[in-house]
Amino acid sequence: MGRVTERRRTLRIRDGAVTTRPDTLVAEEPLEIRLNGRPLAITMRTPGDDFALAAGFLVSEGVLGEGSEVQSIVYCAGATAGGVNTYNVVDVKLAPGVVVPDITLERNVYTTSSCGLCGKASLDAVRTTTRHPVADTPPVRVTPGLLSGLPDRLREAQRVFDRTGGLHAAALFSEAGELLDIREDVGRHNAVDKLVGRALTDDRLPLSRAILLVSGRASFELAQKAVMAGIPMLAAVSAPSSLAVDLAVETGLTLVGFLRGPSMNVYAGEHRIALKAPAGEG
Repeated sequence: MGRVTERRRTLRIRDGAVTTRPDTLVAEEPLEIRLNGRPLAITMRTPGDDFALAAGFLVSEGVLGEGSEVQSIVYCAGATAGGVNTYNVVDVKLAPGVVVPDITLERNVYTTSSCGLCGKASLDAVRTTTRHPVADTPPVRVTPGLLSGLPDRLREAQRVFDRTGGLHAAALFSEAGELLDIREDVGRHNAVDKLVGRALTDDRLPLSRAILLVSGRASFELAQKAVMAGIPMLAAVSAPSSLAVDLAVETGLTLVGFLRGPSMNVYAGEHRIALKAPAGEG
C-alpha cells in the first residue's frame, strides 16, 4: 500500500551544530490476521506483502501446507468507527474441505509471544505438525566459504534499510549461494513469514533445498518457521536461543549462529556443512 516508510521532523545535532530536517523512518502498523472471518492474531509489521505475511504465518501454525488450500486472501474493513478499509486487516479464506483448526486463547498466546508454550511441548508440537519434515529432505551440503559470503549479500539487497536503518531482513538462498528472495520488515518473524507466504502462493513449498538467513538472532519462533516450511538450514548473524537449538536438534534442522565473515558457530545439523578433512586424514 506504499506505506513502507514515513517522514518525521527531527532535530539533528552534529558537532555542536543544530538543524531541523525531515527524516525517513520505517513504517510500523498493526496487522490483524483473520481466518475464515474469525480473528486469529495481531502482529506489528511494516506494511507491504501483507497477503504473503498472512499466508506464511498460517504455514508456521500448521494451518496451510500447499497453495491450493487457500481460496482467497483479501483486505477487509478496518477498525475505524466508519468501517473504512485501513488495509490493516487481512482475511484468509481456506479452500473447501480444508480443516479449520480450533482457535483458542492458548493458541494465540503461543503464536504471538515469541517464546509461547516454551519447553518440551513446544518442540513436540512443531516436530509432529510439520508437513515437511526437515530430516526427510534431500541432502544439502554447503561449505563454510559459501555461508560466509551470504550476510554481505543480504545487506547489499536491503534497499529500505539503506533509507531508514531500522529494518530486519530475511533471505532465501539456494545451496549454490544464489539469492532467491529477500523481504524486509520491522520484525524478523514477519520478514520470514513474507518469504514463506510468497513461496506458498508460488507453489514452491517445501523449501527443501534452501538456506534461510536472518539479519539478527535466531529465536525459537524463527526456527519453528523454518521447520514448518521444510527449510533444512537456518543461519543468523547473531546468537540463537537455547530453545531454538533444542528445536533444531529435535527436528534435524541445521542451525548456524554468529555468521560473520569466515567465523560461525554450528549448533545443530553439522552434517550439512561440508568441512575439509584435517591435515593427515583421508
